[in-house]
Amino acid sequence: MIPRFDYAEAVRVVKNIYNDGSHPDSARGGLLVRRGATGHVVDIGVFLQDQIIYSVDFTDFGRVIGCRETELIAADAPWVDCRFEFRDKVRTVKTLSVNGEIVVECGQAGEILKVMRDMKPAVQYQVLFDNTRILQVPESTLTHC
Repeated sequence: MIPRFDYAEAVRVVKNIYNDGSHPDSARGGLLVRRGATGHVVDIGVFLQDQIIYSVDFTDFGRVIGCRETELIAADAPWVDCRFEFRDKVRTVKTLSVNGEIVVECGQAGEILKVMRDMKPAVQYQVLFDNTRILQVPESTLTHC
């Protein structure tokens, strides 16, 4: 395993990081840092011999947090903030149709499966509706549950 980031490198976290119980100054399950926050790598380690873990100093939050490589991007990489993230519960604000057939009614609940920040012209999501149908929809069609 070769680390993607190096010591002192500036990185950005791409998802909200919650306390897994390893931070005594915060409630278990409490938000530690919000997606988009930047910090610097202060240590690099391995977890279960197959995951690189970076200790990242988020100085704005006064915390050093262990982050998986998949949770980080370079701080200078393009970043598009979004309203939702993986596993968020959402509702549609519009009726959704495919080839003229209504497949999701306005107000129907779903769960975010994937966030696609690089879509043009806006962020899109893969959303699971009724545990049966996955649709790719733009952010403008969703609201929080």
